[in-house]
Amino acid sequence: MILAGDIGGTKTVLSILTRDSNGSLTCLQEQTYSSQQYSEFDDILAAFLPADAHIKSACFGVAGPVVNQRCQTTNLPWLLDAAALEIKLGTSKVKLLNDLEAMALGMLYLPEHDLVELNPNAEIQAGNIAVIAAGTGLGEAILYWDGNKHYPIATEGGHSDFAAQNPQQDQLLAYLRRIYPDHVSCERILSGIGFSHLYDFLCEQGFAPPCADLSDINSDVDRNAVISGLGVSGDDPLCAEAVRFFVELYGAETGNLALKSLAMGGVFIGGGIGPKILPALQNGNFIQAFKAKGRFLPLLDKVSVKLSLNSRTPLIGAINYFDL
Repeated sequence: MILAGDIGGTKTVLSILTRDSNGSLTCLQEQTYSSQQYSEFDDILAAFLPADAHIKSACFGVAGPVVNQRCQTTNLPWLLDAAALEIKLGTSKVKLLNDLEAMALGMLYLPEHDLVELNPNAEIQAGNIAVIAAGTGLGEAILYWDGNKHYPIATEGGHSDFAAQNPQQDQLLAYLRRIYPDHVSCERILSGIGFSHLYDFLCEQGFAPPCADLSDINSDVDRNAVISGLGVSGDDPLCAEAVRFFVELYGAETGNLALKSLAMGGVFIGGGIGPKILPALQNGNFIQAFKAKGRFLPLLDKVSVKLSLNSRTPLIGAINYFDL
């Protein structure tokens, strides 16, 4: 049996599969768990694994930096250790991947109908591929092209510095420095909580009157989801500007990653936020910010930028890792 997992700050998905002699995969069991409800990953494994499971290989995409096959998760109090998992699962084939590394690998297995092209000028080219994903946090990875195939490379680029590019962004950076005086990273804006940061900044700036729907919500309602939802629909001016601003910043950081990895093979966008704000990503603001790199606009003008609609992409990567 093949055990694969997508371990995130919000949810953890585990899957057990078998592969027949022709290489076809059959899923025997798959389950989603709320990560925050478990004190450690072993508790989820115990709840998921059948008593008679014989695991041949296991691969997990984990939201956090993997160093020497150990990972202290970024948004959970979990420590995962591949050596300990080998003992627990009874197999020497255990691999921990950064979640974006797993997502990057999974992108290579997606059918075209799971992808939405955002760049109308895109041309098919060979080369490295950049992968970026805004969700609970901001993940970034690279698929290195060796001339024959792609290899996933993990990064923690989502925690790099936020660089303001216009007067409004200058004011946003000053605002965020009051909240995060030690370091303002891209993840503080380009993640779920980013919608609240952008909304509160715009409210302080007096861009528009506060949204009445937000003043009435309770702690059980996802404030960020309300802001993004009202922003995409255009039902509230302040929320709409927060979404427009988010898209502008997302496009700019995606362009940064494309330049740093020389991603002539294209860019994949994953994560939970993209599909939810798809109309806002398709109206031209995202791709305009993506290309706005001065002398390098002509280089980025032809780069493919595809959004994944498949939420299982990191799991697909983990499933297929040992076939890389």
